[in-house]
Amino acid sequence: MPRSARRYAALGAAAAISLLATACSGGGHAPSPAQSRAQASASASAHAAALARELTITPAPGSHDVSPSAAITVTALKGKVTNVTVRTSGDAVSGHLSGDGTTWRSTGNLDVSQSYTVTATGTGDGGAAITRTSTFRTLTPAQTFTTQIFEGYQQTYGVGMPVMLTFSQPIANKAAVERSLELTTSKPVVGAWYWDGDQRLYFRPRSYWPAYTTVSFTGHLNGVEGAKGVYGARNLTQTFSIGRALVAVASTTTHRTQIYLNGKLAYEWPVSTGRASLPTPDGTYLSVEKANPVRMVGGGPVGSAGHYDELVNFAVRFTYSGDYYHSAPWSVVNQGTSNVSHGCVNLPPAAAQTYYDMSIPGDPITVTASTAAGKWDDGWTQWFLSWSQYLKGSATGLAVEAGPQGSTFVSPSSLPADTASAPRATSAAGNYYAGSANLG
Repeated sequence: MPRSARRYAALGAAAAISLLATACSGGGHAPSPAQSRAQASASASAHAAALARELTITPAPGSHDVSPSAAITVTALKGKVTNVTVRTSGDAVSGHLSGDGTTWRSTGNLDVSQSYTVTATGTGDGGAAITRTSTFRTLTPAQTFTTQIFEGYQQTYGVGMPVMLTFSQPIANKAAVERSLELTTSKPVVGAWYWDGDQRLYFRPRSYWPAYTTVSFTGHLNGVEGAKGVYGARNLTQTFSIGRALVAVASTTTHRTQIYLNGKLAYEWPVSTGRASLPTPDGTYLSVEKANPVRMVGGGPVGSAGHYDELVNFAVRFTYSGDYYHSAPWSVVNQGTSNVSHGCVNLPPAAAQTYYDMSIPGDPITVTASTAAGKWDDGWTQWFLSWSQYLKGSATGLAVEAGPQGSTFVSPSSLPADTASAPRATSAAGNYYAGSANLG
């Protein structure tokens, strides 16, 4: 082969080897479109996951048997919380955002046996938007308690009327129950809660309610642990009114009663109270009910000298044991001079009818100067207690300030002095002790 031909052959072989080497090297393929999309998706997912970790929700997704007292919290670790919504078929959930915008926290208890879905949005590091969701369920308690309120819907009561609650189970966590209760009043009111045993709770103003006050009560009781393992299962609401101020005061020694209407003396009538052997008990009571007529039976066995069985007209009851303001035509001659009744306050028929027509439940009725002390819970006796005594019945030891915006618990020492005077605007301290004991 000529030398030139051999040279061209060698060059061709070298070129072939070079091409082969290029074709077999691993450095060169560009990714396919599908691979590019997968890589981009993986990168976005990783970024989203990293962002999601910057916004947390508690309780965590899928949680079960969550305590109703556990608050829902949303926290932005690097940015801000911008919005939180809570979906549930139970009571609506509200909350508040911290001043720096990094934490949202629910207020109040959650419901028992309820599912919640929390959707939170916020911003992460660099301002990127984040959305997180958590669905969880609260516990279903083995035992629950229910609550009843005495006041009827849109009914009207006297200025001494307490808010009276009764619980189906004994309450041990009394402070927690008290703190779940809210009052909204059309006029400013100061008062306190008082536990009468483990199943009865009363709210009473420091002095009598302002006349013509509308009262709305809300018991945020669903989810409150009233005793170990015993939870409230539903909330309670009620709205009622306080009417005009009607206050009666009867003296067993002057044998007269004064009737104050909206703070002014409207009537003064002669009366006859309980005889020496059956004295009308001291104390500031409240009218409980009225009827016309009422059959009154007592005084001993049938056939005995003291036995009586009579229909009595225009009778307004103020003790469970059977004391009334009522018409007594048979004792008119004694009214204003001596005490001859079986314990009731006897009035002239026309006066008794006038008072009866005005009376509603919750009107204060005070008996003074008796030789017999009043008995706690013989009627609605919340006004037996002075304000300082009444405060001792609160599990929180706090007073309540209520108004059109709701109520708050406050230290009693922070309150202004009470300027209400007895008997027109409040009860006298120690009023249920017998008159003779007060003198001694």
